[in-house]
Amino acid sequence: MSQSSNIGVLPPGGRQDRPPGRVRGRGAARAGHGHPWLTLIAVSLGVMMVGLDATVVSIANPAIARDLGADLAGLQWVTNAYLLALAVTLIPAGKIADRFGRRRTFLAGVVGFAAASVLIGMSGGLGMVIFWRVVQGFAGALLQPASLAILRNTFPAERLNTAIGVWGATVGVSIAGGPIVGGLLVENVNWESVFFLNAPLGLLALAVGLWVIRESRSEEAAGSFDLPGVALLSGSLFGLVWGLIKAGQDGFGAAVPLISFAAALVLGAAFVLNELRAENPLLPMGLFRSVSLSAATGLIVLGFFGMFGTIFFLTLYLQQVHGLSPIGAGVRLLPMTAVFIVASPLAGALTSRFGPRPPMVLGMAFTAAAMFGLAQVGADAPYSQLWPWFVLVGLAFGFIMVPGTEAIVGNAPAHLAGVAGGLQQTAAQVGGVLGTAVLGTLLSTKVGDVLVGRLTGAGVPDEAAGRLAGQAGLVSQGVAPVPPGTPAPAADAITTGSHLAFMDGFQSAMTVAGVVALAAILAALLVRRGDSPVEGAAAL
Repeated sequence: MSQSSNIGVLPPGGRQDRPPGRVRGRGAARAGHGHPWLTLIAVSLGVMMVGLDATVVSIANPAIARDLGADLAGLQWVTNAYLLALAVTLIPAGKIADRFGRRRTFLAGVVGFAAASVLIGMSGGLGMVIFWRVVQGFAGALLQPASLAILRNTFPAERLNTAIGVWGATVGVSIAGGPIVGGLLVENVNWESVFFLNAPLGLLALAVGLWVIRESRSEEAAGSFDLPGVALLSGSLFGLVWGLIKAGQDGFGAAVPLISFAAALVLGAAFVLNELRAENPLLPMGLFRSVSLSAATGLIVLGFFGMFGTIFFLTLYLQQVHGLSPIGAGVRLLPMTAVFIVASPLAGALTSRFGPRPPMVLGMAFTAAAMFGLAQVGADAPYSQLWPWFVLVGLAFGFIMVPGTEAIVGNAPAHLAGVAGGLQQTAAQVGGVLGTAVLGTLLSTKVGDVLVGRLTGAGVPDEAAGRLAGQAGLVSQGVAPVPPGTPAPAADAITTGSHLAFMDGFQSAMTVAGVVALAAILAALLVRRGDSPVEGAAAL
C-alpha cells in the first residue's frame, strides 16, 4: 500500500535528464512514441497491478490458508516475504533504473511482477507461494521508482504535478477496489485467480509501454550498488521478522527467537558500520542528523505498522469469526480503503498550510483511537461498531504518509532527494512487515494462553479442551478446530470458545498498537517543515 504515499516524491535517483517531449533516434517516426499522456497510461497500468496486489491478497488469505494448510506463521510469510523483498530493493532499484534505463527497468518490473503472479497461482504448496512472492517483491521494486522517474522525464514541469496526481489516483483507486475485486474472484473463481489477474494487466502495460515509453537514463549514474549493505539489511530484517514469528509459536524465551534477535542486532550494527564506511552507501547515515527526518521516518513505519497489521487480522476476523464471504468482507472494508482517496489530498492541503506537524499528530491520534476502538469489539459485534474505526484507520494513513513524505524529502539535502524518497518507501514496507509480525506474535501468544480456559468456559470438557490446545495455530486465524463428526452442541461449544480466544488475542494486539500510536504522538511533535524542498543540505 505504499504506492499511494509516493505522490510528488522524487524517486530514488529520479531526475529530468533530457528535455521533456523531445523524441530522438528511430523512435521519432513512430506514432505516439514519447507522448506524455500515453506514457502516463502505460505506467499507470503497471502500478495498478501493485496497487491491487496490496489489498486483494489480504482478502485471499483465509482461502490460501484452507487450501494449502497454512498456519498463522505461514500466512504471515505470504505477506512479509513480498514486503521484505520490496523494502530492501527499492533504493538499489532506483539506481539500476538511472544507470541502465528507466524504460527498460520499468518493463522488466512489469514482466517480472506479472510472471511471478502467475507462478504464485500455479504453486502447489505454501513454500512455492512464498518463494514467488519474494520474486514478486523484487519485480515490484523495479517497477515503482522507475514509473515516477519516467513521468519526470516525459512531462514538462508545468504538467508534471497533474500527471503525478493521475498516477497517484490510479494507485488509490486500485487499493480501494482491491478488496471488492479480490472478494469477487475468491468467491466465484478461486484464490489463484487473484494473482492470475495480473497477467492481462501486465501484458497490456508491456504492450503500451514498449510502444510509447521513451528511454531515459542519468549520465551521472555510476558507482557501487552497495551489495554488502543490501545483504546486511536483508539479513537483519529477516532475522527480526523470523524471530518474531517463531516467538509467537514457541515463546520469546525459546532458543530460535533469541538467536534470531541476536543475529538481527549484530547484522543491523554491521549494516550501520558498512554505511558509514561505504563510498556509495545504500542509505547515507548523515540523513538522520535531521531530527525531523528521523522522526518522520519512524512515524511512517508506525503508520504502516498499524495499517497492515489491522487489515491482515480484520480480514480473518470478518471471514472466519463473523462468517462473511470474501466479497462481503471486501465490501465492509471499503470505509477504510476508499477513504484513502480522500485522506491524501486533505492531508496535503493541511500540510501545505500548517506544515507536517499538525496532520501527523492528528494521524497518530486517529490511529490510537481506532486501535483502542477495535480493541473493544466482540466476536459478534454488529457492523455499526466497526465501520467508524475503519474510517479512522483510512484517515490516519493519509494524515501520516503525506506529511511524513514532505518532512523526509523536505529535510533532506538536494543531492539526496532521491535517496530520501526511497527511504520513505522503504520505511513504509518495513512498517508493514513489523505490523503483521509483531501483532501476529502478540495475538498468537495470547490465544495460546487463554484457549483452554475459553474452551472449558464455553462448555467443552477439560480432557477435550486439553487435546484441542495443540490447535492454537488454527484458532489464531479465527478458525474453530471442530473435529469431523462432532455433535452439534459440542461443535457449538468449540466454535464459541475458539472465537472468544481469537478475540482475546485480537483485542490484546489492538491495545498494544494503540499504546504505541499514543506514544508516537510525542515523536510527531518533533517534526517540522523544511524551509525549502532541499532543506538539510547544510547539516550534511
